[in-house]
Amino acid sequence: MNRARLTTTALTALAPLSWGSTYFVTTQFLPADRPLFTGMMRALPAGLALVALTRRLPRGAWWWKAAVLGALNIGAFFPLLFLSAYRLPGGMAAVIGSVGPLWVAGLAALFLGEKPTSRTLLTGIAAALGVSLVVLKATGSFDAVGVIAALGSSASMSAGTVFTKRWGRPEGAGPLVLTGWQLTAGGLLIAPVAFLVEGAPPALDGREIAGYVYLALVNTAVAYWLWFRGIGRMSATSVTLLGPLSPLSAAVIGWAALGQALAPVQVLGMVMALGATLAGQAAPRGAARTRKPAPRSTFHFC
Repeated sequence: MNRARLTTTALTALAPLSWGSTYFVTTQFLPADRPLFTGMMRALPAGLALVALTRRLPRGAWWWKAAVLGALNIGAFFPLLFLSAYRLPGGMAAVIGSVGPLWVAGLAALFLGEKPTSRTLLTGIAAALGVSLVVLKATGSFDAVGVIAALGSSASMSAGTVFTKRWGRPEGAGPLVLTGWQLTAGGLLIAPVAFLVEGAPPALDGREIAGYVYLALVNTAVAYWLWFRGIGRMSATSVTLLGPLSPLSAAVIGWAALGQALAPVQVLGMVMALGATLAGQAAPRGAARTRKPAPRSTFHFC
C-alpha cells in the first residue's frame, strides 16, 4: 500500500471510529427516548452549515441525486438504525449491521462492475464474526421488526455508499459540497417524522447542547466528509470494510470511559474484526477485475 492510499485509508477510518462514540454521547449527554430528534439534530444543522459554507446548491439532475443519496445515507439510515437499537438486545443491531461489506460487495458487482473476490467475501464474513464476539449478548429477546430495521439500515447505507461511488460528484464540487447536500436532504426527511412521532423538541440544558454540537460537527459533518472523500478515492468494498471499526471503537470507549469490562472473547473478536479490516485494505487494487461503468448520463436509478 503506497503512502497516498495509506493516508486516504487512515483518514477515512476516522469516520467509523468517530461514529463509535455515538452511543457514549447519546447515553451520557443527550435527552432519553428522542432518537428521531437526535437524528435530525445530527444531520440538519450540519448540512445547512456546510451548504452555507460552500455556497453551492445542486443543479439539474443533482437535485434528485442528492435527495436519493441523502435518503439512503442519512434519512432512512438514521431512523432504521435507532429503531433496531431500541428493539434488539445486546448489540444484535451492530452484528446485523456488520454485514454491510457483503451488501456492498453484491451491489458493487451489479452497479460498479467491482467483481467480488474470495478475499473480499472472507474478510467481510470474518469482520462480522469478530463484531458479533465483541457486542453480542446472550440475554434478551428480539423481534422481527428490529431485525428488519437492522437489515434495512445496513442495506440503506450500503446502497448509499455504492451510488455515491457510482455517481461521483458534479464538476467542481468537492466532497464537502456533497456532504452538505446529503446531510441537508436527510435531515429534512427526518424532521417531519421526528415532530410527528416524538412531538415538540425538548428543552435543552448546556450539557445536552454540547452533546448535540459534538454530534453535528465532529460525529457527522467532519466524519461524513471524510467518509464521502474516501468513497471517491477507494473502492466501495474497501471503504465499507472500515465500518466494523465503529462497534470496536464503541467497545473501547465503553471500557475506558464507562468501566465496562472486556471479556477475553471480546478481545478475541476485536482482534478478528480488526485483522479482517486490515486484510480488506491490503488487498491489491487490481485484485478485482473491474469493467468500465456506463456513462453517467445514460444511467437511471430505479
